[in-house]
Amino acid sequence: MKIGIGFANIMNFVQPDGLIELAQGAEAAGFESLWTVEHVIYPENYGSTYPYDKSGKMPAAPDTPMPDPLIWLTTVAAHTEKIRLGTGILILPERNPLVLAKSLATIDVLSKGRMELGIGVGWLKEEFEALGIPWERRGARTDEYVDVMRTLWSGELVSYEGEFVNFNQVASNPK
Repeated sequence: MKIGIGFANIMNFVQPDGLIELAQGAEAAGFESLWTVEHVIYPENYGSTYPYDKSGKMPAAPDTPMPDPLIWLTTVAAHTEKIRLGTGILILPERNPLVLAKSLATIDVLSKGRMELGIGVGWLKEEFEALGIPWERRGARTDEYVDVMRTLWSGELVSYEGEFVNFNQVASNPK
C-alpha cells in the first residue's frame, strides 16, 4: 500500500522551514507522496457551493495560507530525493496549458521523474470570474487542455487545432 499526505501546502507548511521539515520528515517516515491543493484566490463571501462539505463552505478561512502548488513542489523536490510530488488538484481550466506543460515537465525533469498530476475543473465560480476565465464549458476546456499537454509532450514539432487552443509546428522542452 502507498500512503501520501494531502493538503500539504497549507497552514504551517507554507514557510520554508515548515515545508522542508514536513517534506523531509514525510520522506524519512516512508510516505510515498505529498499532495497540494490550489486556489488562486479565495473570496470572503461566495455563492458557489463547496461540494465536499455538508455546509457547502470550504473548511478554511480566506486568510489561510495556500501558496502556488507548483512552486511549493519545486521547493520540496530540491530538499528530498524519493517522495513523489503531487497536485491534488490543479484547477486546469484556470491555467494556460502550454505554460503548464512546460512547468510540469520541468519539475518532473528536475525531480528525476517524481511529478504526479491531479487535475480538476473547479467549483468556485467567483474564482473564475476574478481571473476573467469563462465558467461555462470549463469541462470541455479541461478535456482540451489535457489533450494539448499530451500533444506537446508527444513529439518534437507538434500542431493542435481545438476550440480553445491552436498552434502550428511548435516544440516544448523538456518533456
